[in-house]
Amino acid sequence: MASLLNNKKICDNLRDLIPFPYTEKDAVFFINAMKDGDPVTVFAMEYNDAFCGVISLVPQKDVYSKGAEIGYWLGEPFWNRGIVTTAVRLMTEYGFQQLGFSRLFAGVFEYNPSSMKVLEKNGYKKMMRGQSREGTWEGAWPFHPKTELIRGILKEDCAKLMKDFFKDKR
Repeated sequence: MASLLNNKKICDNLRDLIPFPYTEKDAVFFINAMKDGDPVTVFAMEYNDAFCGVISLVPQKDVYSKGAEIGYWLGEPFWNRGIVTTAVRLMTEYGFQQLGFSRLFAGVFEYNPSSMKVLEKNGYKKMMRGQSREGTWEGAWPFHPKTELIRGILKEDCAKLMKDFFKDKR
């Protein structure tokens, strides 16, 4: 995990909660913090039996408690193989069907069109645009605001999307 996530190209697209450099100690801390989640909202992604990344749902609180934020990262050696597109499809269905959320959303920095395409392929639509001046670890963006584009999907839209997806697979 640490060898994949200790990559500036990945960390620049994640929340500041993920440190850079990313060490084995950080990975152990994360795994221990997430392993006993109930319900389970964090999953390892695998490709050909190899760990390749993480996908999660972050349940929201208060008046937003019917929704969750989906987040993911994929190790660079695994890019452009459709792994995240499939993982987002599965996690979206899990969030709606198993966890009972009615809305899922993701924030994507505008300089990450690949992630936007993944979400759009899975039915997530433009919801809003906002700017953050918080920067990332190590001051990667201290003077350049990050524009975050929000994509979301509702439970009823997902049901139609899944029906169409599985119909095409027959």
